[in-house]
Parts: sequence; structure tokens; C-alpha cells
Amino acid sequence: MSASNGQGAKPYRILGIQQIAIGGPDKAALRRLWVDVLGLEVTSNFVSERENVDEDICAIGSGPHKVEVDLMQPLDPEKKPAVHTTPLNHVGLWVDDLPKAVEWMTANGVRFAPGGIRKGAAGYDICFIHPKSNDEFPIAGEGVLIELVQAPEEVVKALGEAGG
Repeated sequence: MSASNGQGAKPYRILGIQQIAIGGPDKAALRRLWVDVLGLEVTSNFVSERENVDEDICAIGSGPHKVEVDLMQPLDPEKKPAVHTTPLNHVGLWVDDLPKAVEWMTANGVRFAPGGIRKGAAGYDICFIHPKSNDEFPIAGEGVLIELVQAPEEVVKALGEAGG
């Protein structure tokens, strides 16, 4: 069954953009544009050796309408994942029921990146749709890494009413 053929009701809804993540060799250069020029606020910092990342988490807006802009640089440019080699590293989407979304998408041919559902840098449960499809899972991000983020109840209420 193809996810695009309209068969079967989806047991989840994508509610909106949760984040965009931008990578570069030096996040100071990214901050000059996103913080100094565009005026985003740095709300926190996340460092993970496992994910090879030092990121500043910035924000646009507030409450359920807040969108994160993560400015990322690698801890070691020679290691993977190479967060700096794709300037638009990934896009994060709010989803109202992450486990149901992953189950349905997997059953309908969507390829997920290794790691499964886990706690993300902002404290929400997350997982990633792989950027490349394969024979077993023919649907993927077509070159874009997509993060699915479990929306907290206030986001579900605020964005879910918009008819998502």
C-alpha cells in the first residue's frame, strides 16, 4: 500500500514546523546572520559527542507557535554524522502522535534513520525519516533529513485546531 494513494486513515496529523537545523563548519558565522542580523534569540545549547554536534538552539515566535532554528557545527569535522556538510541539515515537523505515525509510516514504506524514537535536544521524543529510500522502504526524504517531533499537548491544541 502506498502512503500517497489515500488508502486508510492516518492515525496521526502533522501540525506544523517545529524546527529547521542549519549546519556549518563554524556556528559563529551562522550566529552572525541568524542572531546578530535577523534577531533570533539563543535559548539554549546542546552538545553531543554521539551526534557529533555543538548546536545553539534559537527561537522565532513563542508558545505553541515558536519555531526552533538550530545552528550546528561538528565537534570533529572528520567524524560522522557530518552536521556541517549539508547546510540545511534537517527540518523538524510537529506530529500529534509520534508512535502511531512511525508505525503507520513504516507499514506504508517510509524509511527511518537508525536510532528509533528517542529524546531530542529540546526534550521532546523524536525520530528521523531517512533522506534516502531503499528497496525495502521506497519512501524517504528525497535528500532531506526530516525529524518528526512529538508535540506537547499545548501545541496539539493550538495547531491542531487549525485543521492540520
